[in-house]
Amino acid sequence: MTDLHVHTRFSDGADAPEEIVRAAIARGMETVGFSDHSPLPFPCDWCMTGEGAEAYRAEVTALKEKYRGRIRILLGVEQDFFSVTPTDGYDYVIGSVHFLSAGGRLWPVDEDEATFCRIAREVFSGDFDAMAEAYFSLVAGVAEKTNADVIGHFDLISKFNEGEKLFSESSPRYRAAWQAAADRLLASGKPFEINTGAMHRGYRTAPYPSAEIRAYLRARGARFLLSSDSHSAQTLCCRFEDYAPETR
Repeated sequence: MTDLHVHTRFSDGADAPEEIVRAAIARGMETVGFSDHSPLPFPCDWCMTGEGAEAYRAEVTALKEKYRGRIRILLGVEQDFFSVTPTDGYDYVIGSVHFLSAGGRLWPVDEDEATFCRIAREVFSGDFDAMAEAYFSLVAGVAEKTNADVIGHFDLISKFNEGEKLFSESSPRYRAAWQAAADRLLASGKPFEINTGAMHRGYRTAPYPSAEIRAYLRARGARFLLSSDSHSAQTLCCRFEDYAPETR
């Protein structure tokens, strides 16, 4: 009953931190960790601003004291690969990749399916494998780049690919791309999320990473932790009971 990937109104969540704390207590949770999106060096409507990050830190720190003895509260941050904001002072860092770098600019990976397909078509000439190679080349370095304690949604690029409707995840190039990233991150020793966020938002029927990737990681000694990537109090610990055995 610990959930460390939780977003609030300070970034793209629906609820205030205290609403989430109260919901966590009502669920009997032992620990709730807040991990709002780090500021980015360009406009982004789903990330904290610099001033917002200061207010976020102050509010969560105050809640730690207010609810001491009732629930453990941690102050984390989801640090994007392209964020340049220091992570000093946070209890932990989730390192994630939300953008691709191509043609001299950044392209969002998980905005919506239409945008994803347009990027594949216009930037990668419809070659989804090339798009995946660009994505996983960044994921490979996310632990080092973000100083992450946890690797966030490893295969986010598959968000809109339920049933492999857009591309084959069995493609040799796709597999080679994620395996190269996995091998580099395994060497870091950082744990990987089993992230149920796309499930409760209706994009997927299984968590990140895919079952094949989790099996690959597990066979090589990876550690896992459960994460809801929750954007509201109602989805804390979503489907954790289904995947808890994989974290033991």
